[in-house]
Parts: sequence; structure tokens; C-alpha cells
Amino acid sequence: MQTTICETPIGNLVVEGDELGVSLIIFSDDSELRETKECPKFLEASKRQLKEYFTGERKTFDLKLNPKGTHFQHNVWSALQTIPFGKTKSYQQMANQLGKPKVIRAAAFANGKNPISIIIPCHSAIGSDGSLTGYAGGLHRKKWLLEFESPAQ
Repeated sequence: MQTTICETPIGNLVVEGDELGVSLIIFSDDSELRETKECPKFLEASKRQLKEYFTGERKTFDLKLNPKGTHFQHNVWSALQTIPFGKTKSYQQMANQLGKPKVIRAAAFANGKNPISIIIPCHSAIGSDGSLTGYAGGLHRKKWLLEFESPAQ
């Protein structure tokens, strides 16, 4: 497993992966982390595409992903990837999409365990009432990402 750091307007992203794909993209609040010029070859595309996203040049990603999780988590993460750029989906809508409307809490929990921020857009999952509920990267980042992706811009 190799790691690189990607600086963004809302904090540094730790990007991890290998030849099988990207397995982790998480925000870090470690002020000591700095982006380096050297990047493992198989992480170059993810770093480039993340930078393009944050400059507004990219709305979809074309990367090989390799997140670690349960079968159910993978189903939830796949459902997240169907949310278009600039749109949101409630946890209830996600549970319904999975064909299991009663698993709303489990879907929300699996969403929170998403190891690949931004690319698997867990920030696009909201409460049924439109509220910004939990985000591993912090609610301030979730709010920023949703505003950044807003079609009103």
C-alpha cells in the first residue's frame, strides 16, 4: 500500500492504494502533513482527478477503486456512486434503492464507513428532512462540498 497527500481548499486528503486501486481517501486535520511532489505511479491519476475536482474542472471520476468493506457496505457505496454531481439523496432513499426500506440506519452507518471520500460521494447523503447529518470529514466540509457542487454556482 502506498500513500500520497493531496492539498485541497478544505484540508489535506490522505490517498492510499496500490495496483488494485484506490482504497482510502480521507481528510486529515494533521497540520504536519504536506503535499509532496513525489507520488506513487498508481496514485497519480487519483491525485490529478481530485485536483481537477477542486478546481471545478471535473464532475465525475474514472478511477479503479478497491475499498475494503462488507457486502452490504459495498452495496451502499455503489448506491452512493449513482448520486449525480450536485445532487443529494436521503438515507431513506438509499435504503429504498437497495430494496430494503427498513435498513435506513444500517445504510447511514455504512455511508459513514465509506473509506473513499469525494469519489464515493458520501457527502451527498442527507437526512430525510434535508438536514446535514454526520460526515467523517466534519460537517463543515460536508457543507462546503455540497455548496461547491451546487448547481446554483
